Amino acid sequence: MEQVDQKLEVIRKLLAKAERAATTDEADAYNAKASELMARHGVDAAMLAATSGNDRDTVGSRRIDMTDPYSAEKAQLANSVTRAMGCRLVQHSGIGRGQISAVTVVGFESDLRRIEVTFTSLLLQATRSVVHQRPPEWSRESTTAFRRTYLIGFANEVYGRLLAAERGAVERHDAAATRSGPSAALVVADRRSIVQRAYEEQYGHLKPGRRRKLSGSGYQAGREAGRRADVGQARVNGHRRALGPG
Repeated sequence: MEQVDQKLEVIRKLLAKAERAATTDEADAYNAKASELMARHGVDAAMLAATSGNDRDTVGSRRIDMTDPYSAEKAQLANSVTRAMGCRLVQHSGIGRGQISAVTVVGFESDLRRIEVTFTSLLLQATRSVVHQRPPEWSRESTTAFRRTYLIGFANEVYGRLLAAERGAVERHDAAATRSGPSAALVVADRRSIVQRAYEEQYGHLKPGRRRKLSGSGYQAGREAGRRADVGQARVNGHRRALGPG
């Protein structure tokens, strides 16, 4: 566990440097390295658990609080990170309409740790960026609508980049493997199946949440910001709903 914490601490420091970077190119360099290390760390943890009988890397859950404004869009970002890293997520509805007070992530402990580190950094980058976003002067759309779609675009772009990093780490591990044993691809697929079963046991009774219709035009700008991030890196009222693919 100490070794795992040390690896995550290295990744946290890289992400912190990306968050404070003076230029986009500098942030890209730190984020790219963090992405590579985070994905490799996930594969290493999965293979260690599969080959050594590590009984501490078991399936559990983690609650992450969401805050307004844009709590639903922040939950979408959490879902993007969660799905890319082989876990599942449910949303906890807030008091107001469309509000999300928290999410609960179901997954292996090593992946839950990765998700927390990655989501925390991406959320900081997204929230720092979104406050500077406004619709074109000639348009009549509200700033709120523009920023909502901006954050969704950011989350969707991040999902694609995280997923590519995860798949790349698996492929590189298997290509470099020289001894007999299970492939990383099979181990990761098996872990995802285990997580899915655990999710269905706890939350299989939930109905998929309705997709919200967003009217803002900030989606593409958000995707561009998500591409630059390149990380590869409030009270519950008792009602929950499942979150489908974003």
